[in-house]
This record gives sequence, structure tokens and C-alpha cells, in this order.
Amino acid sequence: MQRIAHVMVVVRDYDEAIAFYCGKLGFELIEDSYQPEQGKRWVVVAPPGGGASLVLGRASNEEQAAAIGNQTGGRVFLFLQTDDFERDYHRYRDEGVEFARAPKVMDYGTVAVFRDLYGNQWDLIEFAKGHPLATMTSS
Repeated sequence: MQRIAHVMVVVRDYDEAIAFYCGKLGFELIEDSYQPEQGKRWVVVAPPGGGASLVLGRASNEEQAAAIGNQTGGRVFLFLQTDDFERDYHRYRDEGVEFARAPKVMDYGTVAVFRDLYGNQWDLIEFAKGHPLATMTSS
């Protein structure tokens, strides 16, 4: 068996990233531990419904810093599945999360594109009933 456990997101600052992902998006802080031998922290956050988690990696050089906010060359980076699009869309808007594309009902579900604090684009998506990915499962 295989599954993707974590996805690395390059960030400018650990604490501002934790504040955004946990404060505004409602993710859970899974781990925040200092690694003295490397001079960095191991920070893991995850949405409350499970699935892959994010490792928040602070940029440690200019090349990494250049990737902040543009990890996929301007394309949607991550797809955040929800069981209640309206609830999460309105909660995120109330928290000041910037939406790049308004909600749209498609044959596969309801989707809107938002930006994280660095500008990476995400899909917020609730799959339509009957879609193969509509059933949310915990891992």
C-alpha cells in the first residue's frame, strides 16, 4: 500500500504560515518541533478531515524563497475537498481569504479558487453526489 503522507509548502515564516493555515483555514497543528542540528522546525498541519498533511518548510536560500507563492507556476496547487462548500466558502471569506475565482457549479461539483497567504492557488471543492471522489474518507 502507498499513499502521499505530506506535501511540502515553502513558506517565508513558520508562525505566519501556522496562523494562516490553522487560524484562517481551520487546519490542525499536528507537529511543531525544533530540530537544533538543522536549525529549523518540523511543522506539520492538516485539514480536520484527514488525508495528506502539509509540511511547512521555511525557505533557507534565495532559490527556495523564489518559489514562495508560485510552487506550481501559477496553476492550482492543491485541492481542498469539503463536505459543505457553502459553509467553508463563507467562513473563509469572513476570515479574509482571497478568492481568485468565484464559486462555480460544474458537472463534477462546486468549486472556487482561493489563494493562500503567499499566493499559491487552491481549489475549494465539494464533489457532486455520485462522483467517484464524492465520498470523503478518513485515512
